[in-house]
Amino acid sequence: MNIEKILQEELSLKELQVVNTIKLIDEGNTIPFIARYRKEMTGNLSDVLLREFHDRLNYLRNLKSRKEDVLRLIEEMGKLNEEIRANIKKANTLQEVEDVYAPFKPKKRTRATIAKEKGLESLALSILNYDIEDLINESKKYINEEKEVNSEDDAIKGALDIIAEIVSEDASLRKIIRRMALNEGVITSKGAKDEKSVYDMYYSYSEKVKTIAPHRILAVNRGEKEKYLKVKIELPDENILYKIKNKYIKNENEEISKYIIQSIEDSYKRLIFPSIEREIRNHLTEIAQERAIKVFGENIKKLLLQPPVKGKVVMGFDPAYRTGCKIAVVDANGKLLDTITIYPTEPQNDIEGSKKVLTELIDKYKVDIIAIGNGTASRESEMFVASLIKEIDKDIKYIIVSESGASVYSASSLASEEHPDINVSLRGAISIARRLQDPLAELVKIEPKHIGVGQYQHDVNQKRLSEVLSGVVEDSVNSVGVDLNSASYSLLEHVAGITKSIAKNIVLYREEVGKFKSRSEIKKVKRLGPAAFVQCAGFLRISESKNPLDNTGVHPESYAVCKALLERIGYELDDIKNKNIKGIDTKIKEIGIDNLSKELNVGIPTLSDIINEIKKPGRDPREENIKPIFRSDVLKIEDIKEDMILKGTVRNVVDFGAFVDIGIKNDGLVHKSQMSDKFVKDPMEIVSIGDIIDVRVIGIDIEKKKVSLSMKGI
Repeated sequence: MNIEKILQEELSLKELQVVNTIKLIDEGNTIPFIARYRKEMTGNLSDVLLREFHDRLNYLRNLKSRKEDVLRLIEEMGKLNEEIRANIKKANTLQEVEDVYAPFKPKKRTRATIAKEKGLESLALSILNYDIEDLINESKKYINEEKEVNSEDDAIKGALDIIAEIVSEDASLRKIIRRMALNEGVITSKGAKDEKSVYDMYYSYSEKVKTIAPHRILAVNRGEKEKYLKVKIELPDENILYKIKNKYIKNENEEISKYIIQSIEDSYKRLIFPSIEREIRNHLTEIAQERAIKVFGENIKKLLLQPPVKGKVVMGFDPAYRTGCKIAVVDANGKLLDTITIYPTEPQNDIEGSKKVLTELIDKYKVDIIAIGNGTASRESEMFVASLIKEIDKDIKYIIVSESGASVYSASSLASEEHPDINVSLRGAISIARRLQDPLAELVKIEPKHIGVGQYQHDVNQKRLSEVLSGVVEDSVNSVGVDLNSASYSLLEHVAGITKSIAKNIVLYREEVGKFKSRSEIKKVKRLGPAAFVQCAGFLRISESKNPLDNTGVHPESYAVCKALLERIGYELDDIKNKNIKGIDTKIKEIGIDNLSKELNVGIPTLSDIINEIKKPGRDPREENIKPIFRSDVLKIEDIKEDMILKGTVRNVVDFGAFVDIGIKNDGLVHKSQMSDKFVKDPMEIVSIGDIIDVRVIGIDIEKKKVSLSMKGI
């Protein structure tokens, strides 16, 4: 099979793009490095497409390897012929390869294998090929009491079991049946319990296999797992049986045909249908899981790339009832200043005492923002904070911050390393404060699946989820860049080419030797060799370096080109440091970027990236994203009326819509049908996590604490 050709056609790429990208991957280059610094070779492929390319390349290579293994195994059995070879060659999926291999695969003892052990295979083949005139007389020849074939009926039953298995393992038929199941099958679910549950809508539900939405597949799967639902696939049985009979039944002998029909019906009911149903359920689940993982990955990326809140002293407020609210104050650089526990919520309700404590902390450390976790007692804490802000004469705001994963982080070994003398319960408040200041730096400390965005992330293949999310985190970290002199090892380990052990060595080097003075100095770090340097150097930033290029995304391999560019257009390196290159665009336009590209012997994509980087040294691309909403007063669900226009922050995007924080306890839902006057297939095409949007209230359920929102006509 021609893997390059398949990738070219499937991903709509040019031959050179495919050949070069495979070469780069096989040389051990990371996806972020290829996406950022090898644009000429890949034809400017994005990190997203490169990861898709990488996944597909691995699948096709596994497929090719499995084809070779199956051909070898069948050949070793002495059963390989040109038809089998051709079927293997044209198989496009691993499932199709396994279908061809199925008749030759070593089996557990089945009714058919037992019948073969009794010597009934030749009788079965004679029946299937209509090579018998009188079946009863022929079957007498196979009676053998030692092998427990005591009658003609025993012989015929055994032969029919063999035929049933032959029919069930017919690769060409299975392909047809699978296609029919996908196109005409219906998935149904019935309520297995009378009690009300979140699965109510699936208690009497059916939908075509080819149209069912991925999130519904995961919902019925979960309902089935929790024993609320009974789920099955309904297939066009008569049409499928007609196809099978049409292949195996001949009009030569009515008596023989009757037995073959009996065997076909048994084969379908006992072997084919359960197998195909299982395959279709697995296929649907795999598609749904991939979609859920993709949604989760895109949400995580948006969350990680939310703009940092720089230069602010932040008070982290981790709400609770009985055990008290945990408070942590961090300075503008995230350094811990103080911690305390207060009890403004039930059962203590020490509101006045708590206000006094917080007021003292706010005055002492000049707190700018209070970040409140969105967990248990969040809105009660918000009301307390809003009341406090009204009473003190300070320009202070608050914001609700997702605390998902904060408890996981608090109990982690990393948290113990960072805060060995701080109680576990207080570490969550530190995390909440810091994730407002720098979401990326703080959230990378938490396993992505514990960050509460996406849908059904705990129901999907966890290995695959980890692989995808690891890629998302890696792409996010490298798209921003990392300050080499302040980043934790948990952030550094996501930089291209840097492993966890190398990341720890970098931090150890900083502690022993001091701050890095240049990018080239990282070559002195233990176990960071030349290959790792090439991969990571462009993503590391050193603001203190004498060379201002060390604080940009310009890769060291392009420093000479950058210096030549500056000289050609009349600037020096110091002009970058002093941000004295405002007229650069005009000068480049006068010369022409094509001419510069030829003069400097560098590709236009790389040259364009260099120009963008030197225009904004130390640039944080996240700062261009939408800033969060800060509040000073609280809103209750009872305050909301239909047709109210509110401003909210998108907290999560799923296949059926988006959850929006409008300032009340529970996020409101904008169903995708309320996002636009046009049909919306994918809500992610309309909104992303962190977006600030205007919404209209279209429904309020006080009992369920649910608010329905619309984006239409605003």
